[in-house]
Amino acid sequence: MSGKFLSDIEIARSVPLKPIAEVAQTRLGLKAEDLVLFGSDKAKLSFECLERLRGRPDGRLILVTSTSPTPAGEGKTTTSIGLGDGLNRIGKRALVALREPSLGPCFGMKGGATGGGRSQVAPMEDINLHFTGDLHAIAAANNLLAALVDNHIHWGNELGLDPARITWRRALDINDRGLRSIIYPRGAADDARPEEAHFDITAASEVMAVFCLASDLADLETRLGEMIIGYRSGGAPVRVSELGAEKPMAVLLRDALRPNIVQTLEHNPALIHGGPFANIAHGCSSVIATHTALRLADYVITEAGFGADLGAEKFFDIKCRKAGLHPAAAVLVTTLRGLKMQGGRDRKDLDRPDCAAVEAGLPNLLRHVDNLGKFGVPVVVAINSHAADATEEVEIVRAACAVRGVRIFACDHWARGGAGTEELARAVADLADGGTADFRCLYPDEATLWHKTETVARQIYGAEGISAEDSVRAQFDRLEAMGFGHLPVCIAKTQYSFSTDPKRLGAPNGHTIHVRELRLSAGAGLVVAVCGGILTMPGLPRRPAADNIHLDTGGRIAGLS
Repeated sequence: MSGKFLSDIEIARSVPLKPIAEVAQTRLGLKAEDLVLFGSDKAKLSFECLERLRGRPDGRLILVTSTSPTPAGEGKTTTSIGLGDGLNRIGKRALVALREPSLGPCFGMKGGATGGGRSQVAPMEDINLHFTGDLHAIAAANNLLAALVDNHIHWGNELGLDPARITWRRALDINDRGLRSIIYPRGAADDARPEEAHFDITAASEVMAVFCLASDLADLETRLGEMIIGYRSGGAPVRVSELGAEKPMAVLLRDALRPNIVQTLEHNPALIHGGPFANIAHGCSSVIATHTALRLADYVITEAGFGADLGAEKFFDIKCRKAGLHPAAAVLVTTLRGLKMQGGRDRKDLDRPDCAAVEAGLPNLLRHVDNLGKFGVPVVVAINSHAADATEEVEIVRAACAVRGVRIFACDHWARGGAGTEELARAVADLADGGTADFRCLYPDEATLWHKTETVARQIYGAEGISAEDSVRAQFDRLEAMGFGHLPVCIAKTQYSFSTDPKRLGAPNGHTIHVRELRLSAGAGLVVAVCGGILTMPGLPRRPAADNIHLDTGGRIAGLS
């Protein structure tokens, strides 16, 4: 039966999975003792395995990113998996390293995040839902700290925390706008005072950022200890280490820190680990999984969330800077349907060929191409093909990219898996092997936080500059004075536009990025600049994906796509 008539979950179930121990042994040369099994089809790599792999030479790192997302879909994860399968099909030893899905989008906008069609990682239901419990462990560690802070104040507050200046936020891996701000009694029962508290979605929490940037267990505990939970009345910060909370938090996170290994539908291995969003966090899978993958394979395909203005910029300026990574190539994913939307075409009318709409949407694609070049990484464009795509539309994209010396490849991996990306795979391997990458970050460590934020806004978003209220300008100055000016910035803004207006599509110029708030993530080693109307606890859409997710009469999960 043709895959195009089946849902993603039906396609995934139609492929019998191999034992993950067999996949790990035959494809990666791992041993049975290297794995901690979670059933027969998923596992974690043991800490002993991770230690044994240290010192191995690294393979080549390939980033998959995309044009600005639209409801028409772009398909970074699907393309990442298809490219990994394609590389393995042409005889290359390739490994995919991706993020774990969050329950928020799975029950909100997306309904699933494990790829699509014949380019999926499996077991699809497990990975999309509770998987091996990593995100639950992160939320539990985050909320343990919140409980310990409240308990410390309840029993006398020896650290002198100012209850009005506690900055630590609780976390939940579900979209719940009602928890963005809550009022609850803090202090002893006979002297409790109403205090305001806030929730972030787990993927946007600092614990998630620390988890994904930590290099090992010792580094994880050190980073947890460096996190700031609030301030004394005199303004001095109070770190987690002063409370001693990093140790029990590390206990909760220990098992989660081991990377997860699963397989694609073509039985190639994939590491799935960590899950920060790219619009409100740094949007990349864990450093541990990436380094491990580079030691196990000749080519590692990883993705960064949302469009290249968010995910790729943070991948380069935060993850690569901190982890010492040197990407060899980048793949920019787009769809003709998405380009038509960027060009002003209505979502309900995307299947009809429209060369004018494609051409009108090209500025979005080309700005992303130009932006990737600013990091010194060679790029190719992958068109995630759709049945309604017209040859003349593809040629418009090809001609525009050729002016910049960039090749494009129309890929049908959704329908054909790795067979649909073989041409792209050969080009990516050649590009990565060519040694033309000259990776560089966008700004130096020594630049001020204001200058770093402004540099991203101008060079990546096409903005005229940035703005902030006086109170936020004071935050910039205060963080500089506290010694945090050397940190990279992590800009939180809408993923739908280069501006802070989600309805302003294409490639706008001359706008201003308004910085609403700064949040210091001292443990992760970055400063989050919250811009425009972006929220770190999303709400659900009018018709959430949860409305379609259910158990069928046989007790199997249905509606997850």
